Amino acid sequence: MALFGFGKKKEGEKSACSCGCGCEVSPAPADSSPITSIRVLGSGCKNCRALLESTQEAVRTLGLPVEAEYVTDMKEIMASGAMAMPALEINGKLASAGRVLKAGQVARLLAEWGR
Repeated sequence: MALFGFGKKKEGEKSACSCGCGCEVSPAPADSSPITSIRVLGSGCKNCRALLESTQEAVRTLGLPVEAEYVTDMKEIMASGAMAMPALEINGKLASAGRVLKAGQVARLLAEWGR
């Protein structure tokens, strides 16, 4: 018996994310459209600022014509549906929550979501 749901994975079972750690990373929507908005949702802590910096670096690397917006207003964060912070929202949909992504991981997410 695994404690708290952790333990050996059953054969054929896949993780929720591409890195295999089981973090909350949403798959790209089937109707991917050009990226028009990117928001980092957080309380202003060190991890939230780190995700913002990684996101800004990924946007520069990909040459996207949008800027990453940093949202610290808790009412706005709750309205977005984010249950863990920091969170990354692309085109109004939650892409990642509860994890500080590196610039390369954010770039991969942006590339998937902006097909």
